[in-house]
Amino acid sequence: MRRQSGFTLVEIAIVLVIIGLLLGGILKGQELINSARVRNLADTATGIQAAYYGFIDRYRRIPGDWNATGASQAIGTTVPVGGNDNGQIDNGSGTADFTEPNAMWVQMAAAGFIQGSYRAGTGGIAANATPTNNNGVAPLNAFNNVMVMGRTDDFLAAPSARLHLVIGRGIPVDVMRELDLKVDDGVPNAGDLRGTATSGALFGIIAEQDATCVDTSNNIWDIRQDAQSCNSAYIF
Repeated sequence: MRRQSGFTLVEIAIVLVIIGLLLGGILKGQELINSARVRNLADTATGIQAAYYGFIDRYRRIPGDWNATGASQAIGTTVPVGGNDNGQIDNGSGTADFTEPNAMWVQMAAAGFIQGSYRAGTGGIAANATPTNNNGVAPLNAFNNVMVMGRTDDFLAAPSARLHLVIGRGIPVDVMRELDLKVDDGVPNAGDLRGTATSGALFGIIAEQDATCVDTSNNIWDIRQDAQSCNSAYIF
């Protein structure tokens, strides 16, 4: 009689168990990575908010709005850019939209409130308005997309223009929902963290998100659509 060769049921079971463990490890690892990114996004947003108000508390001036000469003299180092000293971060038109928002990063970094070295320029982002190209002017989020801060109404259920930090594009919808639950109420059109506009934003594409991120009829982050480039505005 010819002896048949092959795997026994025990061997097949062992292989299936190993495959299951590997898949479980991969999925768990991805979950840990996403949780770490959520914590990074939350810490970054609250850190920038603390830096902004810390700067105001120390100098009694708005970072970015403060004129370059006054900022340089008070901080003790050359600050090449500044604003018009009207007591708020303004948006102009075209590349001028970015003058004071860009100057804000330069001044807060020069004063030691945030880490990094940011290039001076009135339109560094506007001249390269893609989500991952900030020309060294502004920080990036955990997904390597540009962040910007200004006073607009380009977020959901906006009654009026408000000062806010654009968290940045490139965030998967499930991560964005978890971030909203962590720092706010989990509802994209209410609270301090809200979904951004899907088109027509003053700051362009870097301040927008995919249309499938939010189910506006039910006011929820739409996990079913699996959008991969969501965004939000953290209102100050």
